[in-house]
Amino acid sequence: MNGTEEKHIENVRPLNDKEQEMLAQQDKKLVSSFKSCKLETDARRNWDLFYKRNTTNFFKDRQWMTREFNEVKTISENSKEDVVFLEAGCGVGNTFFPLKEEIPNMFVHACDFSARAVQLIKEKEKYNEGWCNAFVCDLSTSTLSENVPANTVDVVSLIFVLSAIHPDKFTTVFENIYKVLKPGGLLIFRDYGLNDWAMLRFKPGSKISDHFYVRQDGTRAYYFTKDEINELVEKVGFSVSSNEYVIRETVNKKEGVAVPRVFLQGKFIKEEKS
Repeated sequence: MNGTEEKHIENVRPLNDKEQEMLAQQDKKLVSSFKSCKLETDARRNWDLFYKRNTTNFFKDRQWMTREFNEVKTISENSKEDVVFLEAGCGVGNTFFPLKEEIPNMFVHACDFSARAVQLIKEKEKYNEGWCNAFVCDLSTSTLSENVPANTVDVVSLIFVLSAIHPDKFTTVFENIYKVLKPGGLLIFRDYGLNDWAMLRFKPGSKISDHFYVRQDGTRAYYFTKDEINELVEKVGFSVSSNEYVIRETVNKKEGVAVPRVFLQGKFIKEEKS
């Protein structure tokens, strides 16, 4: 595989001896409970600082959305009305802006934890309140339906968002999304998978708990297994259309070696009540 090719697999990527030792080293020094609590308290501040430093320059536009989630385009082509799309954890709009160009008949709700990120969206020239409702929302505590009416959304994206949230709050995030989706609506999901190279690279003092780490800037990252995501969504009421690991080799230019990136990608349906 080169840096642009991806391989979809069913099971967790096995680790070699060197990688297992990297994980073992992480357990020698864990994040203290005091620091862990402070990271949770400061989570919004840390993301606001992230967007203050990076503005709109850090993340690339996700031009791969309709390739990986072609159902979004199919839904729009079969709809006589505008498709209602929610980008949950929208950052600065790297998903919905390119998607809107591909799917003109789309109304977008876009929410993020960071007020600075939402402000950056509203400052973009192509932002238009006629087709976009951007607002600040903590998916792990707020009720989404305060800003988005229940049972009105056709498609929700949750792309590299859940991993930044404390594991104790994962269920609340899925419950909030479930409420605003129409019966039969689609949740598309992509996030970090277990044994991703970025997970292995964390040094001692970075591990908060199993699969959960803090970066140097205070933002956090969780690395998921397929089984735990399936269990989370099914508990809330979704059915699993697909959910699999995605492997992509990227070149670490500093070290001159190819390293494995691991993501988890899923499509979940809100069951229609009989």
